[in-house]
Order: sequence, then C-alpha cells, then structure tokens
Amino acid sequence: MDFIQEQLKEEFNLKEFQVKNTIELIDGGNTIPFIARYRKEMTGEMSDEVLRDFYERLLYLRKREERKEEIIRLIDEQGKLTDELRLNIEKAVTMAELEDLYRPYKQKKRTRATIAKEKGLEPLAIIIKNQELLSGDKFSIASEYINEEKGVKTAEEAITGALDIIAEDISDNADYRKEIRKITFENGIFTSKATNPDEKTVYDMYYEFAEPIAKIPSHRVLAINRGEKEGALKAKLEIEDSGIISFIEENVIKNDSIFKDDLKNCVQDAYKRLIAPSIENELRNDATEIADDKAIKVFGVNIKNLLLQAPLKNMTVMGFDPAYRTGCKIAVIDETGKLLATTTVYPTEPQNDVEGAKKELKNLIKKYNVNMIAIGNGTASRESEQFVADMIKEIPESVYYAIVSEAGASVYSASKLATEEYPDINVSLRGAISIARRLQDPLAELVKIDPKSIGVGQYQHDVNQKKLDEALTGVVEDAVNKVGVNLNTATPSLLNYVSGLTKTVASNIVKYREEKGKFKNRKELLKVSKLGPAAFTQCSGFLRIPGGDNPLDNTSVHPESYEIAEKILNKLGYDVKNFESVDKNELVRKIRAINVNELSNELGVGVPTITDILNELQKPGRDPREDMPKPILRSDVLKLEDLREGMVLKGTVRNVIDFGAFVDIGIKNDGLVHISEMSDKYVKNPMDVVSVGDIVDVRVIKIDMDRGKVGLSMKNV
Repeated sequence: MDFIQEQLKEEFNLKEFQVKNTIELIDGGNTIPFIARYRKEMTGEMSDEVLRDFYERLLYLRKREERKEEIIRLIDEQGKLTDELRLNIEKAVTMAELEDLYRPYKQKKRTRATIAKEKGLEPLAIIIKNQELLSGDKFSIASEYINEEKGVKTAEEAITGALDIIAEDISDNADYRKEIRKITFENGIFTSKATNPDEKTVYDMYYEFAEPIAKIPSHRVLAINRGEKEGALKAKLEIEDSGIISFIEENVIKNDSIFKDDLKNCVQDAYKRLIAPSIENELRNDATEIADDKAIKVFGVNIKNLLLQAPLKNMTVMGFDPAYRTGCKIAVIDETGKLLATTTVYPTEPQNDVEGAKKELKNLIKKYNVNMIAIGNGTASRESEQFVADMIKEIPESVYYAIVSEAGASVYSASKLATEEYPDINVSLRGAISIARRLQDPLAELVKIDPKSIGVGQYQHDVNQKKLDEALTGVVEDAVNKVGVNLNTATPSLLNYVSGLTKTVASNIVKYREEKGKFKNRKELLKVSKLGPAAFTQCSGFLRIPGGDNPLDNTSVHPESYEIAEKILNKLGYDVKNFESVDKNELVRKIRAINVNELSNELGVGVPTITDILNELQKPGRDPREDMPKPILRSDVLKLEDLREGMVLKGTVRNVIDFGAFVDIGIKNDGLVHISEMSDKYVKNPMDVVSVGDIVDVRVIKIDMDRGKVGLSMKNV
C-alpha cells in the first residue's frame, strides 16, 4: 500500500481491500450512489456518507502529495535541496507543515529583510547570529558595513538591517512555527468586541466575548466572522506571549555575545511583527474551515432528511401561498401533480374579503374533490391558517391542512425551469403550485430549487460556497438515488440527479419519452441519445418502470443481477413473468426461510447482493420514504396567546443546528428546543436526537410574547 492508502486505512479504520477497491472504483468513474448500492462486496458495505468523506479525503491527500512534489522541485531548482529536507517534506502530514518547510525558499515580495540583503548586510547578520564575539565593540564591527551608496549611513542602521534578516529567518523556521502554532492553539483566546458598543445589533452577545480557540463551537466562529464582515465586531486571537518568546530565545540565544541584547529585541520583533499575525491568520482560517465543514455537514443532513420526508400520495392538494396586499395565490393539483386550477383570493388585509374567498375556495374543493390544503409558512401564513381552519369547519367534506416550508418557492417561481414547466402561468401563481407539490412529493419538487435556498441550514451564505455546492449536490444525489425515480414520469431536474446522468442526457430521456411514448423496459434506455453502456451501468438500477415488460424493472435490482434474481425466484417456485401476481405473504414467508449464506455459496454471489435482492423481491416498487413520519395534518389553528407553560404539543422538526432544534408547533414562529432541553442525558450533537421532518412531543417551558419566541423541552414528555 502507498502512503495515501495507508493513511486512509488508518483514518477511516478500514481493511486494505476496502481502501484499494474503493479507490479503484472511484478512479474508474463510478458514482458514489452506484458504489454504495451495487458494489458492497468490494467496499465492505461502506455507506454513501462514508464514501463521500473518503472521496473528499482522497482528493485532499492527492493534492497534498502533488504539492510535495512541486515543493521538492522548486527547492531543487534553487540548488538548496538536502536529503534531510526532502525527507521532512515527504513525511509532512498537513498542508501547514508543508508550507512551513517551503517558507524559507519561497520567492518573497520586498520585505525589510530582502531590502537589508540588497544593502549587503547578510554577512553581518551571520556574524550576529553565530554569537561568537564575546567581547569588543559591536558598532566598530558594524561600521565595516556602512555603504552610503546602498543607503547604510551608520553602524546602527547596519545592525538594524542585519537584525531584520535574522527576524525573518526566525519567522521562517518550520520547527519554531510548529511549536508556536501548537502553544497558541492550546492557550489562545478568541475575543471579539463591538466596533460601536452603543449600537444595538444582533451581535450584542459578542460585544465583550472571549473563549479558548481550542473549544469555541463552530456556530460562534461563523457568527463572529459575519459580525466582523458586517462591521459590527472586531475579532482577535489573544495569548499571553512571554512563554512563546522565552521558547524562541532559548533556541536562538546561545551565549553572552556582544549582540545578546540586540538578539533579544530581534526575537520580540520576529514574534510580534511576523510570527504572531501569521499564526493568528492560520488558526482563524483553520477554525473557519472546521466551522464551514461542520455547518455544511449539518446543512447536508437537514437537506437529506427534508428531501426524504414522506410523500402524501393519492391526494388532490390545494396549494395556498399567503400574502397581504397582492392576495393569496391558490393552485389545485391532482394526485399525479397535474395542475387543475389557479386563482387569487383576498381574505387578508387590506381587502379582508373573507366571505368572497371562502365561497371561491369551497367551490374549488367541491369541484376537484380536494383532500388537503398546503399553506406556505411565509408572510401572512398564520392569518391564512386561521382563515382556512374557519372555512374547513363550514364544509361537509373532510379536508385537512398542513403548514409547508415555502423557502425557495419564489426562487423556483422566477426560474427558467418554472417558465419551461408553466409558460402560461403567472410567476406569482407558480409559488402556490410548488407549495402544493412539496406536500405531495417533497423530493420531486425540492430538487428544482438551489439547495441553499431551502432554508434548513445555518450560515449557509457565509461558508465556502464551492464546498457547499459540491456537498449539497452529493446529498441530493444520495437522496434521489436512495428513493429511485420513475422513468416514465420524472422531470429533467429529478433525472439530472440520478447516478451517471448529465443534464443533457436527462433532457434526452424526457425527449425520447415524449416522442416514443413510455419506456417499456430499462434496456430501452440504451436507445436514448448520448446514453451509452457506461452511463447505463451507473443509472439503470435507480430508474423504475412500474407496469413494464419486466417486474424487476420496478425494483432496485440492477440489470446485471437479473439472472441471479431469476434463479432465486425459480428456487422459490416462481417465474419472473408472473412474479407480480404471486401471493406476497407466501413469498415473504419463503424468503424469510432462506439461509442467505448457503444461497450465497450456491450462487457464487456475495451476501450483501443476495440480501438486497431478497429485500427487493419482498417489496417491489416500495418507496423507502414510507417509513418516514408523515406531516402533521391540522384542522384548527393555534395562536401564541393560546400557549401556557407546561402545555404538551406535537410538532414537526423544521431545522436542526449546533445548539438545538426548531420545532413547528403550529404558531407563527417555530419554537426552540435548546440542546440542554433535548434529553435527561448529555447530548453532544442535536442530530443524535432529532432529524428534520421528525414528529416530536414537546412541552412549553418559556413564552416571550414581546419577541414572539417560545422555548420548548423534550425532557420527560
């Protein structure tokens, strides 16, 4: 195993075969969802999350090794590469270590040291640094380097210039920097102060703030960074530096030379002017990078859970996009997502046409047999909820409503995609369609929106945007491929996230479907323009064809395993052709009686693949989201004024962050369950307790009427 493979093996606690095979699969152009689902034997059943972390780390380590080669080449070109230096570079574990080793050989901009060297003061710097002169007059020695043409007019100027050279050498020393970075990280205090203490801002808790940099939580790092960016805060890394200066002095000052006091001043200058600001930048950048990664991870988990929320199937849904002056936009969609009707009603201020709005909506409910109303949670949401709750009480039909996050609906409404989907529908009405569809099939609708606009993150606009985009694309891919996609109904935006499909190929699939009619089998995919055998291998297992030629096409069994699946069915006494009509209870009983290890040996196929095939045969076409909690359906409204401390309510987790979770309990603002109120046991990470979309029981513990905020607890509920 090479250096990279060894490190990955150790970091991820993997076996040698897992590391080698996974790298081989990645380098072979296979996608993460494909590797996670269909190459379990090769990876030792690594999950998609672990595979993505593995892939990210592999890229970093390869980048680091490339940088090592580049640094060795650059130093060698200067004729300064020694065997010891080469060995140190090759052994470097982090990019910071690597750059420290390269620092003395890096081409520098004009500094005080380079100017001193131009003035011919390097020989004097060597004399001072060697500390061999224990007696004599330092000024008479320095006067030999006076050179008015080069700008050195006095002995004092010569000594000052020489000390600038030594200060830069000290600051470039990789060993010193490594130790100082360690000391600063272990003892440094991250502080922030207000730029204007009299001004009230959202950052007032950081006006007089101090916390060890080694312990500061990620969300505080990002909050302070944002406050500094907006000019409300000034942040700094502070440390008691006498120990650091003593450490440098012990390494630099060897004896009582005539330049000892000058060297002491030089050490102070090297640390305060050159090393401290540089180390502060590095550590703050590291803290920000860690905070970014954590925020991205939190956002990714929230997005995935949101995308995997249970769909409400077989329902006609009315989308209700609330507003004041411009009116509430209404869209009715049937159980397949097809638009049936749109209108605008004005039950809210300033028009307050409650009766007119009720009359119109009651007609639509009756005409289209509406079962559900999805109300957006934005402006005028609670007034609209009250209106809908009152209207429901007045009709004989059994209708419920649910509050739906409308984050990103306006982004979708004005997008090119929405224009293509609904060219004849007004932009403002498209938001209501999106809200209705989010309740009906969250995954299919939310993939149309930039994940950053979905509103379940923390500081998503402050973190590294390239990293965020890559991570979120991966998360959406994993969610889409976990669920699978109906090949005959999927939109290009959904198909685009299927393993192995590009935007062009996704569009070509829809074009082919429109021209030739529904796909009858997976093999037909190979007739789609630009979809070759490699893309077919990656995508086919994730695409479903209900009611097609082959029942296996409506499962996640990969076409490469059809022969095995058929052998298993034959062994059980079934034929694939009549598979859909068999007694499912009898089939499940027979499958559960199988000895998987024996079958694996008999067929020469790995246990994970056999297990996956058996699971699929038991529940063909099943949507894994069916196991997720269903949205809370309401028929009456709850106001902040209705709440009392001690009241127990059912709510939906809308967002999970570092310090807790926001829960929708049916009032205007989501209530906060602080991390300390999640369990009687210590909770390190809120995500260990709840996920976005979870339905939880909470107790009201605090009501702030002025700010419209509610504190909730999950303890002993």
